[in-house]
Amino acid sequence: MAGELPFETPLVKLREKILELEQFGSEKGIDFTEEIARLEERYRQLEEEIYNNISPSQKMHLARHHQRPTSLDMIGLIFEDFIELHGDRVFGDDLAVVGGLAKLGGMPVTVIGQQRGKDTKDNIARFFGSAHPEGFRKALRLMQQADKFRRPIITFIDTKGAYPGITAEERGQSEAIARNLRDMSMLRVPVICVVIGEGGSGGALALGVGNRVLMLENAIYSVISPNGAASILWKDASKADQAAEAMKITAQDLLEMGVIEQIVPEPRGGAHRDYESTAEAIKESLLHHLQELSNLHPDELVEDRYRKFRKIGEFQVVSKTEAPAASEDVVEVAGLIEKEAPADASDESAAASEVQTAEKS
Repeated sequence: MAGELPFETPLVKLREKILELEQFGSEKGIDFTEEIARLEERYRQLEEEIYNNISPSQKMHLARHHQRPTSLDMIGLIFEDFIELHGDRVFGDDLAVVGGLAKLGGMPVTVIGQQRGKDTKDNIARFFGSAHPEGFRKALRLMQQADKFRRPIITFIDTKGAYPGITAEERGQSEAIARNLRDMSMLRVPVICVVIGEGGSGGALALGVGNRVLMLENAIYSVISPNGAASILWKDASKADQAAEAMKITAQDLLEMGVIEQIVPEPRGGAHRDYESTAEAIKESLLHHLQELSNLHPDELVEDRYRKFRKIGEFQVVSKTEAPAASEDVVEVAGLIEKEAPADASDESAAASEVQTAEKS
């Protein structure tokens, strides 16, 4: 297994034992068929146990895997005739954001994605997928162009967040993100957003205001990166795993809360195991949702997007009559608190009157 993560170590060791037994049997002419079959069955059982019970922190590491497919990988496998367009027409061309024209099943679309690097040099050139203001402005320019020519928009989200350096602040980072949020909400064409890796903070949301938001099975999506949350809560970024467990950042959590509309399945072990099947699953979902959205009028698309984000965070307030009866323990504790509570308002008023009388005398 290439690029295995720590929780996959038992699988790696068992696979090594199987290979050693096969090699030894081949060299010595000994038949280990039954032993190998038992080990293979144990491997399948262990694989199922591990991948069916992946924790949020483990999903975070899968989402950040250095071999995980990038936006350009998915664009090349899903779309036809992709033509990349460059620059924001204001400052420059941010390589952390890629985008252009393409065809999806013969349908002209605009596709935009956040792009991590494939190696150290590429990561430095692309700022590890963290865009400057010109990256967000380039994305908005392409979306406005798509709106003008009635082309659906597909975005791929994969960033730890917007670039946090002083150069980005000097060029208006917050304004660029805010403008994207506002203008994306008013686009009169279908917008589908796909979180393929890590969707972090405003950098992710700047490409995330869509009619439909989809997530790969092992992707994560959060208001702040787990590392950033750990730095704030515990003053220790190394506690990112602990933060990830508490933040509800997985696709399963977000589907339950209504933040996303669909979880796109990944190959066993993660998207980095099989780019082609991952791309095929994403393509199938995109075509399905585009078919639904293509039946809506432009005004209905805007209203649909508005309703999607308005319903996020809805909750119910239970009235006292609907609330369940308190347990005996709760009643007892409440009684103790009442006994030890300070004097009521009338007692306090009488005490204040006595003080004033004493002061006058």
